[in-house]
Amino acid sequence: MTIFASASFFMYLMGLLSFCLNRKHLLLMLLSLEFIVVVLFLLLYTYLCLYLYEFYFLMIFLTMSVCEGALGLSVLVLLMRTYGNNYMISFNLLW
Repeated sequence: MTIFASASFFMYLMGLLSFCLNRKHLLLMLLSLEFIVVVLFLLLYTYLCLYLYEFYFLMIFLTMSVCEGALGLSVLVLLMRTYGNNYMISFNLLW
């Protein structure tokens, strides 16, 4: 089980690294966030299976992650319609 945990932790760190390196492109940032959510779901699932807990928290986690994904895609569509591209440098929202 420790090999699986270390591989999952490595995948989580790679998701964070890809999120930090793709900070200029909104679509790639959203894809990196979804990858991180999938890895966290996998870790939660194995933790709950290992200790024989209930899986109701996974349903809440999946609901929140789906809401996060839908909200991110709606922001992406809004910014694409407003600015014409999905590069963070052209949004002028942060400064």
